[in-house]
Amino acid sequence: MVVPWASCRHRLPATYPGPVSTLSTLVARHASLEAADLEWLHLLVGDWQVVSDLAFADLVLWLPTDDEDFVAIAQCRPSTGATVHYDDVVGSRAPEGQRPQLRKALVERAPQRSREPRWFGSYAVREEAVPVVRRGRTIAVIARQTNLGGARTPSRLELNYVEAADEVFGMIARGEFPATDAPTGPRRGAPRVGDGLVRLNSEGEVLYASPNALSCFHRLGALGDLVGRSLVEVTADLVEQSATVDESMPLVLMGRAPWRTDVESRGVALSLRAVPLTEHGQRTGAVLLCRDVSELRRRERELITKDATIREIHHRVKNNLQTVAALLRLQSRRMSSPEAREALGEAMRRVATIALVHETLSQTLDESVPFDDLVGRSLRLAADVATAGAHVRTVVTGSFGSVPAEDATALALVLTELVTNAVEHGFEGRESGTVEIVVDREGDDLRVEVADDGAGLPADRGAGSGLGTQIVSTLVTNEMGGTIAWGPREGGGTSVVIEARLRHGRDAAVIG
Repeated sequence: MVVPWASCRHRLPATYPGPVSTLSTLVARHASLEAADLEWLHLLVGDWQVVSDLAFADLVLWLPTDDEDFVAIAQCRPSTGATVHYDDVVGSRAPEGQRPQLRKALVERAPQRSREPRWFGSYAVREEAVPVVRRGRTIAVIARQTNLGGARTPSRLELNYVEAADEVFGMIARGEFPATDAPTGPRRGAPRVGDGLVRLNSEGEVLYASPNALSCFHRLGALGDLVGRSLVEVTADLVEQSATVDESMPLVLMGRAPWRTDVESRGVALSLRAVPLTEHGQRTGAVLLCRDVSELRRRERELITKDATIREIHHRVKNNLQTVAALLRLQSRRMSSPEAREALGEAMRRVATIALVHETLSQTLDESVPFDDLVGRSLRLAADVATAGAHVRTVVTGSFGSVPAEDATALALVLTELVTNAVEHGFEGRESGTVEIVVDREGDDLRVEVADDGAGLPADRGAGSGLGTQIVSTLVTNEMGGTIAWGPREGGGTSVVIEARLRHGRDAAVIG
């Protein structure tokens, strides 16, 4: 059932802050931070889901404002436990009872934990304020809030999670987290806390491995427990000698670098991510997250293979079309009739235009064409072929952008036909002329005007009914689902206006 907005406004909480703004917008509105400090907060927020999951706690980033208050500029909920804030608090001011703790953490530059839990309705919340420090200065405060509603005796896994979280919060308070050189890598499948966690000491030996992490390494081929063993040595024995190994893998497995890597062996692929733990610049250990991404990598390889196959098909189609164009050229040279030679020449030009589209598709990763480059090449080809001693200049104003493959062939043929027609008939008996293509594209809606300063349309027959005109009308109407109109150009010459909606835009409209 759809509920009108007017009837549900009263359901919003009294402290609802309105539309959620971005972190940068809120900082600019409420405080004066250096660009480097703002970037530090962006890095922290970009990577603090791991911290929230380890702590089983909601995280709220509070920014000290110019009027000595605090405003929430970011929020994170744990995926490993119950949340505290069911509503968004980003953009709201700090509650009166929480401000002293936030202020103390800000001034003393040390974590502040409440002695007694605070009640949120029917459940209690344990709170801690952690200063966000960069280069010895506190620039914000994180509120670590744990829902105690489902409190029970913590398991060994939960204890290791929380201990690791405490170490990371200590790093945040000392300005040692986040790491500025922590690339996430271009490959998908970044491991999360719940996927598998291994705690390492400073020597890279396993202190604890969660059940999921143990299962990951067992699938890779490891036998027995991992505790007390060097993880890099365990993994090195499993990786096949002939396999290609990422150079960063040993650094990740020992917890020395905050990077990501993949380990593959016997058809199993693990994605690994290290979070080094430091204390005053000295490495004390690491948290290693792992995830079995075997199925994900298999699908990626299938997609890569399919992409390569599609590009090879386009390449072969282009070669075959070029062969057809060459055969037409040879045939035209043997024809004694000028009309036959001209007809074969036009057919050759059309085939060459289609071949140009497939050549472009064979060089791209997706099924779309960077049409501005293609149209420049095809129009120069059309003008050069059609010109009989006259100097004709083609000018393109505006941008086509990326055009779906389904529309690229039809659009290229239409433009080639129109330019060729303008050169052949509009500038007959003249030494020079100009053909201008004006492009106006908004999203999927495309408007193209092809205008020349030639002789103009014949008064007795308009655009005519020749083969070129029929081809253009059919392609625009049937293939592109658009409209085309011929008319006189202001100042002399001919103007042809095409209006169409590109294929994926039309498909979306039909589905919608």
